[in-house]
Amino acid sequence: MKKWNLLLTLAASALAVVSCSPKKEAQKVLVLYYSQTSNTKTVAQEIATRLGADIEEIVAVQPYDGDFQATIGRCMQEREQGIIPEIQPLTANIEDYDVIFLGYPVWFGTYAPPVAALLNQVDLSGKKVVPFCTFGSGGLESSVKDLTEKQPKAEILPGYGVRAARISAVAQEVDQFLKAGGFLEGEYFQPAEFPEQQEVSEEEAAIFDAAVDGYPMIHAQAKTVASRAIQGGTEYLFTAVDLPREGAPVASEDDNAKLPPAAELKVYVNVIDGETPVFTKVVR
Repeated sequence: MKKWNLLLTLAASALAVVSCSPKKEAQKVLVLYYSQTSNTKTVAQEIATRLGADIEEIVAVQPYDGDFQATIGRCMQEREQGIIPEIQPLTANIEDYDVIFLGYPVWFGTYAPPVAALLNQVDLSGKKVVPFCTFGSGGLESSVKDLTEKQPKAEILPGYGVRAARISAVAQEVDQFLKAGGFLEGEYFQPAEFPEQQEVSEEEAAIFDAAVDGYPMIHAQAKTVASRAIQGGTEYLFTAVDLPREGAPVASEDDNAKLPPAAELKVYVNVIDGETPVFTKVVR
């Protein structure tokens, strides 16, 4: 009897996290994106294909066609000088669409400059805007904040972001994202809310270290963690603190130098059964 009750409980729990997106009225959708390395293009094409939507690329008149360091150098110079790059005119008429999926790579914590140029030219008031982005470690939240400030009269809907290192996960994740947003009909997995953070255990600390190992932009120690079930495994939300880097100057007790406080960051980590832990995004 106890075994039967346990099975019923497990079945009820499974049903509680599987939702079905309702059918929405037909809306005209445009997928608009800027992509330099084709990662954002991959996401854009997946969305457009699944929705049968129109798609258009944002094209810079002077392309960012250098290597990584050349692109960063140019972008830094433009930021310092307040330069917004020129883009080619769109062929699509924004006014014809109800929903705009807006895609971009994250540079310096926000959308790439060609998207900034677009947002200076168009008025998205009254439009439903769904941001999506690719990044090295994170930036969805900060870029959406900037987008909301830039287009305050648009309805900014929940967005999707993916690390470039996880581009192979796009097909499955976009399917779930579109169903959760009601853009596609069908069942999708709705994870429970994260519980309260607890002090990290040695095993959990090892998961964190394995997930960020080899990524040069994260040098931190996990302090607390919460976890929840996801499809095929477990998702962890770690709160971590930056560690001092080798060679960094250290203030002595004898001088007046003061080190800035250690920055706190949120690191999301997926552990799919049988696979190595991998972080999915960082929120600073």
